[in-house]
Parts: sequence; structure tokens; C-alpha cells
Amino acid sequence: MMRLASLIALAIAAPVSAQTIAVTHAEAWTLEGETPVCDATIVIADGKIVSVTPGGAVPDGATVIDARGRPVTPGLVNAATQIGLVEVSGSGDTRDMASADERNAAFDMSSALNGNSTLVSLARADGVTRALIYPAPSRFAPFNGEASMARLRDGVEILDAADVGVYAVIGGGAWDRLGSRAVQWAALRKALVDARPALTPEKGKGKKGKHGGPPPPGRRAGEALIRAVLRGDVPLAIQTHRESDIRQAAALVREFGIRVVIIGGTEAWRAADVLAAAKVAVVLDPQVNLPGSFDQLGARQDNATLLRRAGVAVAIGQAGGAIHSNYNAGMALREGAGIAVANGLSWIEALRAVTTAPLAIWGRGGGTLTPGADADLVVWDGDPLEPSTNAVRVIVEGRAVSSRSRQDVLAERYKDVR
Repeated sequence: MMRLASLIALAIAAPVSAQTIAVTHAEAWTLEGETPVCDATIVIADGKIVSVTPGGAVPDGATVIDARGRPVTPGLVNAATQIGLVEVSGSGDTRDMASADERNAAFDMSSALNGNSTLVSLARADGVTRALIYPAPSRFAPFNGEASMARLRDGVEILDAADVGVYAVIGGGAWDRLGSRAVQWAALRKALVDARPALTPEKGKGKKGKHGGPPPPGRRAGEALIRAVLRGDVPLAIQTHRESDIRQAAALVREFGIRVVIIGGTEAWRAADVLAAAKVAVVLDPQVNLPGSFDQLGARQDNATLLRRAGVAVAIGQAGGAIHSNYNAGMALREGAGIAVANGLSWIEALRAVTTAPLAIWGRGGGTLTPGADADLVVWDGDPLEPSTNAVRVIVEGRAVSSRSRQDVLAERYKDVR
């Protein structure tokens, strides 16, 4: 019995080898070009795409998924969300998106990610396989903390990469205790300037805290985070909407030589030329058609179109506390992309804005259906940018995962109730 129990334990602990999957008769949108590969066979092994071939052969022993001529795309990526951190906004024990600890400048919320959240399975059922998870405002103004990338695989462990960006909020209503946004910008610039000497060990050596000793651990961690931005290891993400603030964010690129990503960017279209010149990417929500604040008076639904015409990298996400930043993060993503198309963005550019663009913006790369790429893909029963379309099969890291949500379970449970 002891030996049997040991063998069972080892079997549970051992990694399961990734299966070989062949998706046949697919309209494969590889994103290498503007058109799909028709009647494609997509071969997947060891978590990677092996080949995408028109009428290709199926390897012996492969699990076959017949797409029946339907669209197959890379897995969708929400470029700004809080799924896995927030379950019910009105319940404090399900909100893990912010730090109330002023000593923790480098707030890392990745350990709070909950893959068992019903909102994770809901997003996955809508074809989302990866998502950028951002922190809400903490007490350490003007920075919120670190952003992370989640992989919406089955199970509780969904962290894909921690510390993929440093997150800050600038604008009306943000950091009210700092006062004017001029103070907010001054605080952000001061943090960047103060961290510069520490980039050179000799210059930073011996830096003292306010009582003569070394800086407290939280402050040191915060400075290390900012140095990562100054070195170009990760981007500085600034959630802001007003044109004047967006231009200030672009100015940071010239002043410090850093990478900047604008989150929200309702009035970004007004500074499209400046953003393009500074290579500042924008993560926006095309559903925003009315101002939610005085910072958003310039709201318009062709924001993404105007930015792309100017050469600005654009991805789609939901930020700033809107309900879709956690609930319906998949449906809102697809609907937003469809609205962008209705307002002038090409269909293929909209698909890129929810696949390859977010991964490029956050420094991950990939997101295509090409040999060697990560095998994250979705089989759809129609146009993926149409809200009424369903994800028929979802594959994450080369494995077919559940596309059933809690809503599906409840619908099945009560469908025969009169």
C-alpha cells in the first residue's frame, strides 16, 4: 500500500506531456499576412505550433479537432484587465488589486491571482488566453505597483510573468492627496530622477534613508522597480486620458529615454503625431463614446483608427475601474474590437489589437499562428469580433482547456425548470 501510494503521488506530481493536436479544415488567421490560410491543418506538439499547411497531413496518434472551415485565430489577449484580482467589486474579500501599505512601493499583486475565479473561466470561454493584469492605486503615489501577465490555463495557477511593467495613474481624481496634477507629474519625475544615480553602483553606494541608515526595504524595492524602467527592462504604464497629460507622458520618453505605454488614452487621438514620434503605445477601449470625467471630453470611437493612421501601436483593454476591467473581460474585448472596425479600423488591424499588439507592447512577443509560436489558439463558430460568435474550442499552451463558464453550468442546471 505504501509503495502504491508513493507511485500515485509521483504520478500526480509529474508533469503531463503535452499532447499532439491537429486542427483540420481551418480558416487559419496566422497574422503573418492580411488573409487567412484556407483549409489549413494546424499541427501542435509540446505546447508549440509545428506547422500550418493547406490540406496538410495529420500526424499519427494526434488528437483531431475538425474546424469545419470555421475561423481559427491566435488566443485573444486583453491588454489591461483585473480578472483574477477582483471577483465581486462590492465585496472586500474578493478585491486584491491595491496596496494600502505605504512601505511597499513595489506592490506585486501577482501572488493574489486566482485562477479559480469564475471571471477567468468566463474570459477564457470568450477566447481570451492571456491578459495583462494591472494594480489599482496604492498609497505610494504616484505608482500603483507592478503589472503582470496571466495565462488563462485550467487550474488555479495562471501567472505567466510577473513584473512586466510599472503602473502609475495621472489625472483628475487620481492621488487627490497630492493635489494638482502638476504635483503628480513632479512626483513621478522626481522618482525617476532620484533613481538615476543608483544605476551606477559607485554613485548609488552609501545612499542613506531619512534617519541616516539605508532606505527601508519597501523603498529600496520601489527604487529597483523604477531603475528597471530607466534601464528599459520594462515599460512605464501611465493610466491617463487628457491630451495635456498624454503629451507630458510622451515627453518622459525624450527626457529619460524610457518606454511609455498610455492606458485609457481617451484623448490620445489629439496627440497622435507626438505619440508616434515618441513610439508610445496606447491601450484603449473603443467602447468609450461619452466622457466619464472632464479628462475625457474628447471621447470618440474612432480613436484607435486615428492613432493607427498616425503609426501608433494600439491594443485593446479595459482600465480605470470600469466593470469590464474584470467582469466580461472577454466579451468587452471582442465587442470593443468590433466597434473599432465599425469606426474605420481594418478588420485585420482590430484582430492584431487583441492578439499580437498587446504582447508586443508588454514585451512578450508572439501571438501568431506560425511554426515555433506558443500554441494558444481558438476555433470560432463565426467572426470572432462579433459578440454573438462563440469560441468552440480553446487551446492554451498546446492543451485543450475548458470553455465552459459558470453561466453555462447554471443554464444547463435550470434549462428544464418550468
